Amino acid sequence: MNRVAGQRKKAVILLAFGGVDSIENVEPFVRNVLKGRPLSREAIEDIKERYRKIGGRSPLLEITTSQANALERRLKTLGNPLRVYVGMRYWHPYIRDTLERMKEDGVDEAVAIIMAPHSSRASTGGYREDVRSAVESLGGVPAVRFVGDWHTHPLFIDAVVERMEAVGGDLSRDDTVVVFTAHSLPVESLRDDPYVPRIEETIRRIRERIPFRYRIAYQSRGTGSIEWLGPYIEDTMEEIKKEGARRVVLVPIGFVADHVETLYDIDIVLKCRASSLGLEFVRTESLNTSDRFIDMLAEIVRKAL
Repeated sequence: MNRVAGQRKKAVILLAFGGVDSIENVEPFVRNVLKGRPLSREAIEDIKERYRKIGGRSPLLEITTSQANALERRLKTLGNPLRVYVGMRYWHPYIRDTLERMKEDGVDEAVAIIMAPHSSRASTGGYREDVRSAVESLGGVPAVRFVGDWHTHPLFIDAVVERMEAVGGDLSRDDTVVVFTAHSLPVESLRDDPYVPRIEETIRRIRERIPFRYRIAYQSRGTGSIEWLGPYIEDTMEEIKKEGARRVVLVPIGFVADHVETLYDIDIVLKCRASSLGLEFVRTESLNTSDRFIDMLAEIVRKAL
């Protein structure tokens, strides 16, 4: 069906980090992420081994595409038949390539969602810059509008609580500690940054729904001599054991889809560490295509429109 004259074509773009699609592409992907910083051959082989242990590839693109498809269906049922695209920051399909395809498809305006609940200059700020640069190179089309913060959106909180309740058992038991994890970032980059306060606010909203003992910890920190945001999850696990807890329920609050940080760093490394400490360990399922999460995405898109 042809558009009415003067009507602007709108769409949605989901922005995610990107992930390795094969062992052969580990090195170019990691070098994209590091942006010229040195990386030893030993480090590359270590990263390859991590991906081998989770099946030789990251499922992030597949999951983000499924989220996009689910969101497209939901918007259509709500009377907003918008196409939903996917753009990745560090691997195919790159953000610029997706925006170029959107322009070729006749899209004039786009609503952008960074698929990370807690924004910061050091992490999500990069997506905004990549989009700005790409749109400028494409002559200003499509015009992109980012949605507002959604780390306390009631449907996001609902989705996380639903995953927590699904693990079974009483989360308020004296022997149980809920540990929320998010990606560690360089401390220097977080001066006057809202990253940590936003994580804490999300947890406050969750605890208004269900009671439990909890800790906040940070995972998947980088290497090098710079200081990274803590407390580190490995240290937190040891402290929990010393305090007499027997069960840990880990909630990856900073992630909305499975990728190497959940499937390897948590499900393999951290689970093994918990076992060595004699702790019962369970991780909540990632949001992925949770109905409540897709409902939230649809609501924030409609609000942005």
